[in-house]
Amino acid sequence: MEEILKAIEEKDCKKVATLLYHRVDELGDEELKEALEKAEKLALECGDFELYKLTVYYFHELLGVDKLSEFEKMAEEKDTFEIKFELADLYYLIGELEKSLDLYRALLEEETEKGNKGNIAKIYYAMALIHEELQEYEKAIELMEKAEEIHRELGNKDEVLRIAIHKAYVLFESGETYEAKAMLAGLLPKVLDKSDLLVEIHLSFEEIFEEDENYDAALQECLYALVHAKGSDYEDIAFGSLMDVLWQLFLEDDFETVYLHMDMFAKALPELADFFEAVKAIALYKDGKIEAEEAGKAIESVKDPRLLDLLEFLGEAEM
Repeated sequence: MEEILKAIEEKDCKKVATLLYHRVDELGDEELKEALEKAEKLALECGDFELYKLTVYYFHELLGVDKLSEFEKMAEEKDTFEIKFELADLYYLIGELEKSLDLYRALLEEETEKGNKGNIAKIYYAMALIHEELQEYEKAIELMEKAEEIHRELGNKDEVLRIAIHKAYVLFESGETYEAKAMLAGLLPKVLDKSDLLVEIHLSFEEIFEEDENYDAALQECLYALVHAKGSDYEDIAFGSLMDVLWQLFLEDDFETVYLHMDMFAKALPELADFFEAVKAIALYKDGKIEAEEAGKAIESVKDPRLLDLLEFLGEAEM
């Protein structure tokens, strides 16, 4: 909470948005209300409609406070691409997919008339995400390719690669698993100096392997993702993916796969070694390999309250 309030005081909208995204679940209702009210005020003061969208979304989803009409009124009054684009994204986030598509289509017509190619590419990609959500994978890929083409024309190489990674994931979702793997493999050599894109590729591979119940490979991909994400905004995302795999393994009583892999994570991420040792101990205890007292000692060595909560979460996993 203190970190969020400090970023708000410093008027660092991007940092506030990042912290809210990663820390919102850690806040109690009163803390969340205070943080969102201050973040909303900052967003309006700075004209940062991405941050404003985030605050409106969290008010809606987590506190049951509806500020959508305020956003809609402001979008009508200001009538800029930026605020209408964020409103369309908000519709998408709250599940109003048709309203989102309608607004994106209107924006596409406006931006096409103006010849704003960068905005057109953003709209195509945003629309693709909605069609992906609707499991209309062919349409999603078609729109991603249109966005790719524009970014390629504009020389936005990183955006071309980012969209290609997501397109490969959509192929996987559509059932083309091996084609998706091949596409991701082809992209790997092109992003070796781009940590964020490497993380996205490894997390895509992780989901593919997890879907196949190849948990050894899924854990390996989680490790790669965590190493490349270290110190970046992607670190929490990569860690969350690892926790999802571990949770699934605990649910399936596959404790051996857990405890055999935790040394690997402890060696690669020594700053989290105590946490991984505790995960290993919980798995060993559940598999009947050690006594509760020994597992308890490993857990006691973990001091971070957030990590302790995750250990409790794993320890309570059951069918």
